[in-house]
Amino acid sequence: MNITRKTGLLALVVAGALTMAACGSNNNTTAAASSSSASAAASSAASAPASSGSMASSAPMTSASAMTSGSPMTSGGPMTSGGAMTSGASTSAMTSEPGMVAANFAGAGFTCATGSLRSSGSTAQGTVIAQWIKAYNTKCSATINAYGGGGSGKGVTDFISNQTDFGGSDSALKTAQFADAKSKRCATNDAIDLPMVTGPISLSYNLSGVSKLILTPTVLVGIFGGKITNWNDPAIAAVNPGVTLPSLAIATVHRSDSSGTTDNFTKYLTKAGGWTFTGGKSWTAPGGTGAQGSDGVAKAIGSTTGSIGYVEWGFAQSNKLTYAEIDNGGGAVALTAASAGLAVSSAKLVGTGKDLSLSIDYATKAAGAYPVILVTYEIVCSAGNAGKAALLKSFLGYTATDGQTALVGLGAAPLPAAIQSKVVDAVKALS
Repeated sequence: MNITRKTGLLALVVAGALTMAACGSNNNTTAAASSSSASAAASSAASAPASSGSMASSAPMTSASAMTSGSPMTSGGPMTSGGAMTSGASTSAMTSEPGMVAANFAGAGFTCATGSLRSSGSTAQGTVIAQWIKAYNTKCSATINAYGGGGSGKGVTDFISNQTDFGGSDSALKTAQFADAKSKRCATNDAIDLPMVTGPISLSYNLSGVSKLILTPTVLVGIFGGKITNWNDPAIAAVNPGVTLPSLAIATVHRSDSSGTTDNFTKYLTKAGGWTFTGGKSWTAPGGTGAQGSDGVAKAIGSTTGSIGYVEWGFAQSNKLTYAEIDNGGGAVALTAASAGLAVSSAKLVGTGKDLSLSIDYATKAAGAYPVILVTYEIVCSAGNAGKAALLKSFLGYTATDGQTALVGLGAAPLPAAIQSKVVDAVKALS
């Protein structure tokens, strides 16, 4: 009798999941694909044991097709991952439950809105947000303006000076910027950081005949700090046994503009490798060649033999660059959506209220975690958005839900579902 009742209950749960997925489908995701994802999630929930502790696991997120470590995750259906974020202290680690289906646009309660929005900032998310704007305008018959780019520094400055309706930055607002935004931009309401894009940073290089290269934090500090100047240096050779390294001068490439990518890369070097130069959005180490924007860095690497630089994964892919594996001490890790997702899923929430600033563990030695990552935030007023509130809520609701499924094909990684659920809640509260 008990077995019969449990079997019947499980059948009802699965049927309900399939029905909800079909109802939540939209122009960008078919009901059939949603049903397939929901069925897989229900099966996972029925068979997998509950997890505890950190979200970090061997498979931090999946989509309609299974994700492998060797190839990018497909985006044919909703992303699945861990469950809700644990409550309590603001620095608590995020946890997950297997089988949670990430919300889609309609299923999360969002509806279309029309009108225009202005934005600028992080070039790391440039390709992604251009695609989001195009897709949203088509879906909702809106006329959201083209993204202005210009770098994270410009994104913050433009937002605070009321030149844009939201800004993109690869670094969360600093204390003084929060205060400025509250008094000058948001009508005494708080500005908030909404993590939206996981952007792995590739260490791309141009070295003929070397298709696989392993780098460590210490070696990277030596290279970008000007202490390691030739590709056949013993320090590089020691972590690349069997690789023939040429006797060739190393040409480093860095960002010349104010950049959240620089900020995150130097945070990584500092926390994992003992970097001693001043960090922040501006490059301060001597030597090397500066290039404007992510695209400029990628093109400089591609055209300079012996070069190496830090650039977002999407730009490395679109420029057909070769990039290194990173060994933080837990073994060499190749850059994939899975390995980047594993690193960000162990981030800690350090923001307060609806602000969702994250602290990334750049020094992680977790097996399979690619540690050189950034998270791009959309910066917006939590309230006081006046006539733009409905469209901001709708567009950012789209980017936090359906928009996440397109990221891997654009060189980014979707948010772990525990973080995504917090973002969705914060977007719903905008006014």
